[in-house]
Amino acid sequence: MATTIPEVSSEDRAERSYTRKAIFAAALGYGLDGFDLLILSFALSGIIASFSLSDAQAGSLATITLFGAVVGGIVFGMLADRYGRVKVLSWTVLIFAVFTGLSSLAQGFWDLAAYRFLAGVGIGGEFGIGMTLAAEAVPARARARATSWVGVGFQLGVFAAALVSAPVIALWGWRGLFVIGIAPAIFAMVVRRRLHEPPKFAEKQAAGQTPAISHWASIKLLFRDRTTTRITFAMIILTTVQNFGYFGIITWLPSYLSDKLGLGVTRGSLWTAVTVIGMLTGIVVFGQLADRLGRRKAFWIFQVGAIVSILVYSQLADPTALLLGGFVMGAFANGMLGGHGALMAELYPTEARATAQNVLFNIGRALGGFAPVIIALLAGSYGFPFALALLPAIYVIQFAAMFLLPERRGAELE
Repeated sequence: MATTIPEVSSEDRAERSYTRKAIFAAALGYGLDGFDLLILSFALSGIIASFSLSDAQAGSLATITLFGAVVGGIVFGMLADRYGRVKVLSWTVLIFAVFTGLSSLAQGFWDLAAYRFLAGVGIGGEFGIGMTLAAEAVPARARARATSWVGVGFQLGVFAAALVSAPVIALWGWRGLFVIGIAPAIFAMVVRRRLHEPPKFAEKQAAGQTPAISHWASIKLLFRDRTTTRITFAMIILTTVQNFGYFGIITWLPSYLSDKLGLGVTRGSLWTAVTVIGMLTGIVVFGQLADRLGRRKAFWIFQVGAIVSILVYSQLADPTALLLGGFVMGAFANGMLGGHGALMAELYPTEARATAQNVLFNIGRALGGFAPVIIALLAGSYGFPFALALLPAIYVIQFAAMFLLPERRGAELE
């Protein structure tokens, strides 16, 4: 007996096509974020030499960029909830591109700091709007996987930066890295011009349920009652730990591997790239687990893994062990990245979703942005292994915060 294969309707094909385009556009945009932040890490040695900066001053450039991201996150999150995800996302890319390019022309610490802050303003819109776009474009059963693919975009951007930084610096110096940072942004703008708003947002807008009176209406929805305020507090803890752990590791890891362990820039780049591959793998695995086991269980598994793997890595000295240990540490420490997008999409309504994603994640980025400076100060006094060994404590706090969040796996978006 012949098996009849169900015919896929044109409507289903159009929906699947939109889903793929939305996730791709969101991932591409977030990839620019990752590329920019890591090229700054690789550029630090050259910047220090060019402007005679201390390690703490150089580390503060990453912190300044992340403070700009907080400003951009708040502003563009509210604008995206009012005017649309795709439209506002394009604005953020343009701002990012302009000031990343201008960073290559800096003549000293203060003008470079200003360019980094303004580039951060553009970066600030990328995470929340992209995560919101992806979450609203897929069915509930695949939401964590969709937002995890956006997180994969970030890591691919980081990975690209790890691969190109050494040869670019060898040919054109640290300024060449910021010139290259312009090109992907132009491509991202072209892609986004072909994408319409997600149906969930379009429905709310047509019904007049998006904030139309005050830009601050969506901010107020993050604290609308005691339960929501508790959720918001817990999400700030989660995003702060996520960013503190990530920036604490990735900002100084290239310098630590190349200078302190004598691996050199090329080998240091390879070791960092393997850590980034681990991060990428962890994000993909996390998305699968979160959609199958639930958000809480997936977070708890990875938080315990981060505690153990970072402690072990901080004690390693053999280059081969560092290579393998970096992969494992990267997988657990950053695998949870995409999960934050799914959580916040499910915990906040459509009219405040982009605001929640941007504001809460970028508050976490601002607080976590102190990690490069704190790590530099601790490493200067006690060594990098000691500073790294202190990081697991923050994942214990994150583990406890998960008890404050309801399990919303499979829930339809409000």
